[in-house]
Amino acid sequence: MKTKFRSRKAIIMMLALFVMSIPMTVLAATEEAAGPAKFATFWSLIPPVVAIVLALITKEVYSSLFVGILMGALFYADFNPKDAVLHIFEDGMLGVLSDSWNVGILIFLVILGTMVSLMNKAGGSAAFGQWAAKRIKTRVGAQLATILLGILIFVDDYFNCLTVGSVMEPITDKHKVSKEKLAYLIDATAAPVCIIAPISSWAAAVAGFVDGEDSLALFIQAIPFNFYALLTIFMMIVIVLMKFDFGPMKAKEELAMKAEVVSAKAEAVGGKGKVIDLIVPVASLIICCVIGMIYTGEFFEGVSFVQAFSESDASLGLVLGSFVALVITIIFYLLRRVMNLKDCMGCLPEGFKAMVPAILILCFAWTLKAMTDSLGADVYVAGLVKGSADNLMSLLPAIIFLVACFLAFATGTSWGTFGILIPIVVEAFGAVDYKLMIIAISACMAGAVCGDHCSPISDTTIMASAGARCDHVSHVSTQLPYAIFVAVISFVVYILAGFVRSAWICLPFGMILTLVGLILIKKFTQKKTT
Repeated sequence: MKTKFRSRKAIIMMLALFVMSIPMTVLAATEEAAGPAKFATFWSLIPPVVAIVLALITKEVYSSLFVGILMGALFYADFNPKDAVLHIFEDGMLGVLSDSWNVGILIFLVILGTMVSLMNKAGGSAAFGQWAAKRIKTRVGAQLATILLGILIFVDDYFNCLTVGSVMEPITDKHKVSKEKLAYLIDATAAPVCIIAPISSWAAAVAGFVDGEDSLALFIQAIPFNFYALLTIFMMIVIVLMKFDFGPMKAKEELAMKAEVVSAKAEAVGGKGKVIDLIVPVASLIICCVIGMIYTGEFFEGVSFVQAFSESDASLGLVLGSFVALVITIIFYLLRRVMNLKDCMGCLPEGFKAMVPAILILCFAWTLKAMTDSLGADVYVAGLVKGSADNLMSLLPAIIFLVACFLAFATGTSWGTFGILIPIVVEAFGAVDYKLMIIAISACMAGAVCGDHCSPISDTTIMASAGARCDHVSHVSTQLPYAIFVAVISFVVYILAGFVRSAWICLPFGMILTLVGLILIKKFTQKKTT
């Protein structure tokens, strides 16, 4: 069976490459149709879409991403193999790995991996699991606790994914919650929570793209209209309380409930691990990362807390904060004598090894984004939105939501989507209809989060898989039906919002639609199984 499956994947990949080669051969024949002619055209979106489709079909993410990268490079280089290879490595991989923001995220990943390894080896994770087991006695309780912790850690989505995963994995394992469900709960409380939290790295990013307006006030006004984020949180709670799943997630959950309980990896030295051995590292991470972020925003030089957050360098702040937290954790364990220095240092390569899959996927995803950027995908989408804005006033929020969904899905970045669409919305509607501008900005943020939530090449999705120690493609395929369900409802609600322009009417309407939709799906799936 394995041999057949592998050969089937190979055949699919070869067919995909063959299909790709057809337009390449034809287009290469005519100089006018190649190279620069593809800049800021529909072709600029083809490489990421192909990569995503291949990943979902073949269940193999590395080669799928590389096919997308290769397509983008060939389009850019006019199908010249030498120039394409140079573009992949010189402008792509070396370019993204020399970017200080990206390097900071990779360092942050390694440090967090090391801290998770330390907490496991010190016995903190096992001790917390035993403590929580006495208080969390059901699968519903384990999932609700995961959601609550995800909501509480609203500072940054990367930090959220890895922290919630490391803390809650022993508890969800005990109650036979699948890795895929844990990954979904983590992912759905990462970006959707950060995008409605006024003090977060995401709020800071959005504020940076709004010129000529009170960015914080505008962000706060936009929160009630961020239907995708709010309805995602609502849906999570509902499906947990209803004890109900659908699509591929249902099969994974049924499989997990039949499996034997596998305890989390926790090799406590001498059995000295206690709950405090998890609380101190996690608390240190939260406090130090917040301090690190406001430090980069010059809070200690007299800037206000809110302004410091909005002007912070999240990548550098997270590196500084996580490094200090790592030092505090090591000193704390040494003083408590639950680990010696050799054991602590041994966790460094262990943490790095644990994060290698996430780091590889991130590097490929960033390189694919570099290829897409070099083809002018952002210019193409910006032109589409700007050209149609004047004629579609009331329908604009729904259209912006769809465009943001697709752009974030294809590029794997929410922040890049903000950067493209928000300035256009502000320029086009700021002086014409302020209320509609707020709704449209909310639609842009919601759509960006939705696309990011669905995309296999999104760094937040990759982090959620790493945090839950779940196969990445399995996480994407099980999460996709849930994200699409909320996206469809959000689109309908944005159509309504363009006309009534009241969150107090639209949000309850969206919640009712979500509840009714879930009840109907539950009844349909129950009939199908009986």
